[in-house]
Amino acid sequence: MAQQIHLEVVTPAGAVVSEDVDIVNAPGYGGDFGVLANHAPFLSTIKIGLLTYEQGNDRKSLMISGGFSEVSNNKITFLVESAETGSDIDVDRAMKAKERAEKRLAQAAAHDDAFNQIRAEAALQRALARIKASKIA
Repeated sequence: MAQQIHLEVVTPAGAVVSEDVDIVNAPGYGGDFGVLANHAPFLSTIKIGLLTYEQGNDRKSLMISGGFSEVSNNKITFLVESAETGSDIDVDRAMKAKERAEKRLAQAAAHDDAFNQIRAEAALQRALARIKASKIA
């Protein structure tokens, strides 16, 4: 058996994941990154996106939004605003949210409304991440 790294995903509501895994892939602001056992220590900011991890042949996903990650002592911890497992995501709701965000984005761009454009882009990214996570559930 290959070495594993301990994964913790924590939101303000509490722990979402606490498991030993083979590999973790996450959306950092500097780009997506992967972490295996015995990785060098580092910190990263986390953006809205898809966090995936594998245990043997089992691949799981989470939609995560905004936060930080730390790798240290063969453990990776994510402190994020929210996290949803792929199996818990309502795909129809996510698709409707995507459509609403796209409409709001177009309206904001047409009115040169930077504030609402930023909000619409964030909503769109959350919806897209939920849709991706649901496909890996």
